[in-house]
Amino acid sequence: MLALFTFSTGAQTPSGIPGTNAAAVEAPGIIPGVNVTNPDLFQDAQLQEALVPSWFQRGRPGADAVLALNTLADAETHGLNPQDYHVAELSRAFEQAANDHVEPAMAARLDDQLTEALGRYLRDLHQGRLNPEILQHRFKAPPLSTFDPRSIIAEARTAGRLAQALNDAAPEVPMYESLRATMNAYRAMGLPPAWQRDLPAPPARSLKPGEEYTGLATLAARLIALSDLPPSTIVPTRYEGELVDAVRRFQIRHGLDGDGVIGPTTLTELNVTPPQRVRQMALTLERLRWTPLLYGPRMIVVNVPEFVLRAYETQGNRVRLDLEMRVIVGRALDTRTPIFLEDMRFIEFSPYWNVPRSIARSETLPRLRRDPSYFTQQGFEFVAQDGKTVHSLSSAAIDAVQRGEWRIRQRPGPRNALGDIKFIFPNDQNIYLHHTPAPQLFSRVRRDFSHGCIRIESPVQLALFVLHGNPEWTEIRIDEAMKAGKSRTIKLEQPIPVLIAYSTAVVKNGGKVHFYPDIYKQDARLEQALRDVGRAH
Repeated sequence: MLALFTFSTGAQTPSGIPGTNAAAVEAPGIIPGVNVTNPDLFQDAQLQEALVPSWFQRGRPGADAVLALNTLADAETHGLNPQDYHVAELSRAFEQAANDHVEPAMAARLDDQLTEALGRYLRDLHQGRLNPEILQHRFKAPPLSTFDPRSIIAEARTAGRLAQALNDAAPEVPMYESLRATMNAYRAMGLPPAWQRDLPAPPARSLKPGEEYTGLATLAARLIALSDLPPSTIVPTRYEGELVDAVRRFQIRHGLDGDGVIGPTTLTELNVTPPQRVRQMALTLERLRWTPLLYGPRMIVVNVPEFVLRAYETQGNRVRLDLEMRVIVGRALDTRTPIFLEDMRFIEFSPYWNVPRSIARSETLPRLRRDPSYFTQQGFEFVAQDGKTVHSLSSAAIDAVQRGEWRIRQRPGPRNALGDIKFIFPNDQNIYLHHTPAPQLFSRVRRDFSHGCIRIESPVQLALFVLHGNPEWTEIRIDEAMKAGKSRTIKLEQPIPVLIAYSTAVVKNGGKVHFYPDIYKQDARLEQALRDVGRAH
């Protein structure tokens, strides 16, 4: 932490603050942008004055003031921006006050400003800087009323435990502290010499093992800095050996094919600097602050950029990972999977697939007009407005679907687009989890192939997790229900929260950080939204 002030026994003496000038504080205690009557933090100035002890002791900044200012100056360690809390202006004003033995009126104004700045920091740290609905995410940030930073500051300072209160405000969610530690390790790198210029392009379109390359020394230096290559590695004369193995590790950590070939995509990722990765991790920390996690004793989370589903169970204060599998999500180009939270309430075995109207009009009906045999091959049928099913193809039926009067659906069976099981969490986007008749797609590294719903790799294992506590639903019985060919819906006794989340930085596999492409450009949108919030203050 930055030591803004040092203390000896008795009097307090300010140490120098690089880049500050006490004489530049023309109106001590009047900090631009800090509104001491902000209704978000308190409503009554007299009540506030009574609740919060002064940051001054005998006319000089006390130890709590130093701790508060240092904390604000170190906001970057949590991925926050110190400028949002006017820490430079506050530091200059408090240094001036320490030099001049501040008058009571000035001390009162500085009290208000530091308390408000620290309160905003605590609120931002605990629940994030913006409401996720700004990004069109279908869940709400925790209500502000559940976290009162001004009361927390007052109570902590009265009890002499401000440092503990500042520490406790950080979110208690999985991965937060491990990702924060990794981010700060990257921050400590700065911009190493190996990143002062981009790696040279390979002589051909890609660099393959065994080939010559002028950038081997720089490549090795980067991989060593990122811990993908042992520091003692001797740089080879060709691209081979340990260097290829290190590139494979790097590729796997960055959501790429681990083939050891340095093509355009791998080269682009290798050229991303540590400060850019710091920003990426800071955005993920922001999401963790307002993403609803661990809402119940059991929860399912899908991380879209990672193409992974995880199922968790809480046991007291511990969180256990019960299940992990690959998934397929909506296409980045046109059918993105939305980010939201809903409760899973049903499982449907051997499901029908009601073809969405948009897909029917754009894909299914044109295919049926070109190839009528597709109707029988796929097990389609029409459903009229009165619920009557029609099993034969006709121009009149196609026209009725086109007009929105009828719908088309696919019967249970081996070709059904949903596979043989569907996990339902009712939502206005008509998104659900389901199996697939095309499991070969799970072998791909990038898996955005669906129309928006989420295809799962291991449906039986997920069903066992969802039906935990129902001993009659054994693996054998689940498998039989999936293959029955007759639709059957089971209502869950206890709904299970399903979170569709979006994190492009993940710590896993023994504490290693993995980065994933921003396939839906959500990082870019979040960064812009945070800039807008910063300008507003």
